[in-house]
Amino acid sequence: MDLIRAVSTNSYDRGDLSFIIISGAMVSFMIPGLAFLYSGLSRRKSALSLIWAVSASNAVVVFQWFLWGYSLGFSPTATSGFVGNLRNFGLMKVLGEPSPGTPLLPDILYSFFQMEFACVTAGILVGGVAERGRVMPAMVFIFIWMTLVYCPLVCWVWSANGWAAKWGVLDFAGGGPVEIGSGMGGLAYSWVLGRRQKRELINFRPHNVSLVGLGTSLLWFGWIGFNGGSAFGANLRAIFAVWNSMIAAAFGGIVWCLLDYRINRRWSMVGLCSGTIAGLVAATPSSGYLHPWASVIVGVVSGVLCNFATKLKFLFHVDDALDLFAEHAIGGIIGLLFNSFFASSTIMAMDGVTTAVPDEWVKQLYKQFAYICATSAYTFVFTALIAKTVDAIPGLSLRCTKQEEILGMDEVEIGEFATDYIEIRRDVTDKTFFLEELKKRKSFVVTAEMHELPKLSSKNPTAEQQANYSPHQDDSKSNFSCQNDPNQIQEVDIEKLSHYVVA
Repeated sequence: MDLIRAVSTNSYDRGDLSFIIISGAMVSFMIPGLAFLYSGLSRRKSALSLIWAVSASNAVVVFQWFLWGYSLGFSPTATSGFVGNLRNFGLMKVLGEPSPGTPLLPDILYSFFQMEFACVTAGILVGGVAERGRVMPAMVFIFIWMTLVYCPLVCWVWSANGWAAKWGVLDFAGGGPVEIGSGMGGLAYSWVLGRRQKRELINFRPHNVSLVGLGTSLLWFGWIGFNGGSAFGANLRAIFAVWNSMIAAAFGGIVWCLLDYRINRRWSMVGLCSGTIAGLVAATPSSGYLHPWASVIVGVVSGVLCNFATKLKFLFHVDDALDLFAEHAIGGIIGLLFNSFFASSTIMAMDGVTTAVPDEWVKQLYKQFAYICATSAYTFVFTALIAKTVDAIPGLSLRCTKQEEILGMDEVEIGEFATDYIEIRRDVTDKTFFLEELKKRKSFVVTAEMHELPKLSSKNPTAEQQANYSPHQDDSKSNFSCQNDPNQIQEVDIEKLSHYVVA
């Protein structure tokens, strides 16, 4: 028996094994990429809590995947087509035999690579806690969510006995489990948490755009391993997957940036990063099926539609703070639908083992659309139910109090700060020697260099005006604006200053 196992182990191509090990390591870099991206997009006072949430979710998923996650997703003896069984509980019987997903890899390596996908999915999802969610209850939620939502989604499309896999649905690297799962899950989680306080939305802007750029760069790097490694070997299909990912990301970033420029007349770095991620998301389910020219269309369409989809949260009245639905759910749906039109059996066969042929486009479109509907509905409903259940458990309330939200998640939940600083007083209206002297003068002069202070008018804005303020509105028509005229000097009433301070 040992001799047979040795022969089986030696039958794998060492280049394929090395390629997947490296690809898995590249995917692991997406975890800090997500952490930095989310941190940079948030306010300073909640920046570290998001880094903690993403990092801690990674540890939770590693444990869950080892315990029973891999077995529930890929157990070869399960025949329900919906979810696996516990045959591989604790990675039992996961050795050197060919994996259930591909004969090119041993089971133990395949389980590691799929674990990294699960970690990334959870990392995306926990962005739903942004600026008002408690992190420890979120970890309990993640463990349950991975078991009841992610593992069934994986089984549907990637297990040999999954109903979507048998039906002929085309999902290369996770448009359903990873992208729709995290996007729809994030929307449901945000809905259960509720909206942030109105004062927290006044003059809102990312606290560190450099971190947004760094996080996006790490994500792009990891996505090469994410999509390229999904060919499960160092083969030509992997190269096409990498090329398609690069093209979709580039065109998605360019288009999103241009769309933002038409409104703001500025070349937004956040817009460029957002579009790049949208293109990579759309390439996730499609990159292993398409010729490179088709990825140009995927990138352009994902950049446009994901950009406009960021407005849907206002229609839904859900505070999806980091646009998980617009970026991941919509991007994943676009990639899945485009497989119906552009999937090529020539590209699919370049891994040397795939023999499947896409159906005629109308029939394939029907399958893809039905799969999208099933995945979206299942994810949203069960995510909301899990979140509601966890939230009802004493001590596991998912949301912080209003006062804690004002103080910030870093101070309340973590006790440390992403960017610490020396403070004389927490509030600008606290009594200090500087402010006491200013109050004697009743007013003082401010220039545009003090860019943290909004432009103030002689008229004190009402609470309703502050609550309805949007950082994207036309400043020329507003008495309360976050923009400064570089050449304007303003006189500010010190007694009114506290009305404009944003933590």
